[in-house]
Amino acid sequence: MGRTGSGSESRIYAGLKPATTADNLRRAIAAGAVAGRLACFTPKPGDGVFLPAGTVHALGGDVVVFEVQQNSDVTFRLYDWDHVDAKTGQPRALQVDQAIACIDFAQGAVGPVTPVVEELKPVLRERLFCCEHFGLWRLRGQSPFTVGAAGTPRVLVCIAGDGQLEHDGANYAVGKGDVLLFPAVVGACVFRPRSAVSVLEIGAAGRNIIQ
Repeated sequence: MGRTGSGSESRIYAGLKPATTADNLRRAIAAGAVAGRLACFTPKPGDGVFLPAGTVHALGGDVVVFEVQQNSDVTFRLYDWDHVDAKTGQPRALQVDQAIACIDFAQGAVGPVTPVVEELKPVLRERLFCCEHFGLWRLRGQSPFTVGAAGTPRVLVCIAGDGQLEHDGANYAVGKGDVLLFPAVVGACVFRPRSAVSVLEIGAAGRNIIQ
């Protein structure tokens, strides 16, 4: 998760409270008290949260996130916060047994990561995550800077400001909310901001993931 917005009632539930077991979690589910077994925190704009596989998680309140994950449509629900399916008028199905089988009960509370500053000029480049599957950086600045890397695919997401991306003699407009995929053959490009910008850059795992 790369970026969050927050409100007074915003929460990110991530991980379990101490001494949570499969048995007492099942009892909490039956009692409609799952939130009491989940660790949570109030997010701030810009927080990044890394959720290893097996981590119970949910979003509460006015939270907007950018999420990097595997290409999978599988979701196992422990609890659905009393939501009702608009199409059927009924609660959505839960998959309690499958979910509990996937949970890492040794995983404690999960909070925001501390960004690692890799570069200050011409752009502030912060590494938010780097694992065996992907890396994610946040870049903020208003002078031209390089994005992408030779021999590896990248994804660029503009989360604030706008500008132009320069590649192979052509310029491409980039604005807030735009997502660009760089195939490995594209290599490095130059981003030219019109004013202050903030972008996320995601790299797939491989030998060139660390710049």
